[in-house]
Amino acid sequence: MLTFVALGDSTTAGFGDPMPDGSWRGWAALLADGLAPPGQVALHNLASSGALAADVVRDQLPVALAHEPDIAAVLVGVNDTLRRGFDVTAIGNSLDHTIGSLHRAGALVLTACLPDPGRVFGLPVALARPLARRIAAVNAVTHAVAARVPGVHMDLGLLPQVYDPRMWSVDRLHPGERGHRLLAASFFDLVAASGGPTHRRPDLEPGNPPPTRAARVWWMATQGSAWLYRRSRDLVPSLARMALAEWWYDLRGIANDLDEAVQREISAALVTFADGYQAGASTGKPT
Repeated sequence: MLTFVALGDSTTAGFGDPMPDGSWRGWAALLADGLAPPGQVALHNLASSGALAADVVRDQLPVALAHEPDIAAVLVGVNDTLRRGFDVTAIGNSLDHTIGSLHRAGALVLTACLPDPGRVFGLPVALARPLARRIAAVNAVTHAVAARVPGVHMDLGLLPQVYDPRMWSVDRLHPGERGHRLLAASFFDLVAASGGPTHRRPDLEPGNPPPTRAARVWWMATQGSAWLYRRSRDLVPSLARMALAEWWYDLRGIANDLDEAVQREISAALVTFADGYQAGASTGKPT
């Protein structure tokens, strides 16, 4: 029996890929079906909506390790970019601990860098630029972990299909079924190239009819409104703060200086992050 654990946020939980019974499926379930024949793979999807990198370490990693996984996927970071206390070094340490622990437990670990949200959402510059800075920082530390921990790593920003509107659900925050299938098939190809277990490549074409207007209205009335309310309490204020700050930077003519400052911050984080990893690696303990 092949054991596959999936850690992360709402994308890995399957949001945006609804099944006829109202449940979420998502790319992890599609990939699991492609890794081994039915009945020969056990998927444990531990992802939760709104999860931060620190939440994955604290809440999801211990459960994942208890399952003694053969394959593990870690996709997280978008929610971290929307928090007031954004700290790229702390995010890097969380990713390092999670991914390193799963690798040392014997799992083939799947990771991915994130696409540019400004291009995905079609955001105005005042929102797109600060989000792009933060995504670049998260991607930098994710790349750093993936470069030294054996596993399968994918850069979603390099997939041109990612920016096709057809890949996204109506909320533009989560992949739709087509987007989830692209994620699953892309990971399948990389697992196959690495010599990992494979059975059948996930189909890229949707298998379910798109939700009807009535179904979308019903979901919004019964589930979507509550979800939007919970997310709006942190999403909307965070975006508003970013837009206001960017307007102020532009007004003072220092936006380009800020871009350079952020690059220096990323570089400093990578140095600190690498030093911490080497200290942990020398003792055989996770950092």
